[in-house]
Amino acid sequence: MLALSRKKNEALVINNNVEVTVLEIKGEQVKLGITAPKEVPIYRKEVYLQIQEANKASMNTEGLDALKNLLK
Repeated sequence: MLALSRKKNEALVINNNVEVTVLEIKGEQVKLGITAPKEVPIYRKEVYLQIQEANKASMNTEGLDALKNLLK
């Protein structure tokens, strides 16, 4: 992991096409702005993990249904 210090209105660039800017700092909360191409998905980590779990559950259900259909 790379750890960087940034002040308000300072930014960092990822992969030449994603820019993360510190917009505001209030106590322990930091507001970030992200500029990226539309095809780059950006999620809060807790939302990303929920999506991954839903995808796994869906795959398990679909796989079980496909197996049942195959055995019929």
